[in-house]
Amino acid sequence: MLPEEFRRHAHEVVDWIADYWDDLGAHRVVPDVEPGEIRRALPTTAPEAGEPFSAIMADVDRLILPGMTHWGHPGWFAYFPSNASPPAVLGEMLAAGLGAQCMSWITSPAATELEQVVMEWLRQLLDLPDHFTGSIQDTASTATLVAFLTARERHGPSADRMVAYWSREAHSSVAKAARLAGIPAEHQRVIPVDADLAMCADELARAMTEDRARGLVPGIVVATMGTTSSTACDPLRPIGEAARAAGAWYHVDAAYGGTGAILPELRPLLDGVELADSYVTNPHKWLMTSFDCSAYYVRDVEALLRTCSATPEYLRTDHDASVVNYRDWGIAMGRRFRALKLWFVLRSYGAEGLRALLRGHLEMAQTFAGWVDAEPAWQRLAPVPLGLVCFRHLPPELVGDEAALAEHNRALLARVNASGRVFLTHTTLDGVYAIRLAIGAFRTGPDDVRAAWELLLANA
Repeated sequence: MLPEEFRRHAHEVVDWIADYWDDLGAHRVVPDVEPGEIRRALPTTAPEAGEPFSAIMADVDRLILPGMTHWGHPGWFAYFPSNASPPAVLGEMLAAGLGAQCMSWITSPAATELEQVVMEWLRQLLDLPDHFTGSIQDTASTATLVAFLTARERHGPSADRMVAYWSREAHSSVAKAARLAGIPAEHQRVIPVDADLAMCADELARAMTEDRARGLVPGIVVATMGTTSSTACDPLRPIGEAARAAGAWYHVDAAYGGTGAILPELRPLLDGVELADSYVTNPHKWLMTSFDCSAYYVRDVEALLRTCSATPEYLRTDHDASVVNYRDWGIAMGRRFRALKLWFVLRSYGAEGLRALLRGHLEMAQTFAGWVDAEPAWQRLAPVPLGLVCFRHLPPELVGDEAALAEHNRALLARVNASGRVFLTHTTLDGVYAIRLAIGAFRTGPDDVRAAWELLLANA
């Protein structure tokens, strides 16, 4: 593809994206396709000869777009948001064009130093302790695994007796990280939660005391600020105090909720975060930055480097003693230029623009929760500290029959999602089937939330 051809086709792609965004609300949120349908429509072998770009884009329209789930749809209320805002997409495009491999300072000096600056900007916006130093990981799952591995490294010879602790509402990646880090099931402790589904700090302290009495070593504690099922917020200060008293690494998983700390009114949810050894939050969820971009902060950089550093002779340079080589700050050696899109977002929206977006989402969540609370036949099942509302329909004739209520709400959710206008997901809270409505897609407005509520009412 010659430069002028690239220029023409690139403009075509940008126009396609802009048109897609303009028309996004007209699409079904989740496509109406069967498993294997798209694969069967594609050739079974790669073409021998190159094909014209127009043919490729025609197949995007014919095959790919009809099979896409639209995470940026205004009716997206599932999981958590994954916001590909226009500035983030432009930053991603530029990073792809630069084609940088950002594993070392020498391989992309500007990429390394921009990441240092952007991580410090974000630390300040979140009001995190100044002893935290940040790097960009791909996902919070990877960052949590790095925290587990670093905890093992710090415990040295006693790592075989190391015990890990998290609540039963913690993300599934925590248990996965424990397994990948070599912590056996008998050294994993799932701590009970309170009525608000937050970890009981006193139960954690008791478990660690019992483990020390057995000759085991409290190795790592994971607290969550904004759990996946309900956005419950663990009490970070008492958990941190218990972890530090026991000598355990203290990791805070704030993948979704943590970026909300750019709002002063949400900052109290992070009270005690200064006790943490590591902290992760995902700008690619609620901070308008396209996937993937996970901000991981650590107190002890040297412990992280001892865990992850690997410098073969062919990667050594004269600058290594005076620069940051981010290949040593995580699992992957190769690294994308993720800082560029986050830089574009922070500069394009500014702190106040981002705060306004998040405040709008929080207001819509509170409004929706108010509608649920006001209806006798509906029940809210968890507090709403952030942008997620968990609820169920509660017909009087089914009260007391949990199996029937679960089946009723399962069928209700299926009917609502079948409309194609919205997409919600479910969870279970204390064994109760709950419908989740997560507000955070940046195209979602009050009218979209009202439409979702009316759709629920109509199908109940």
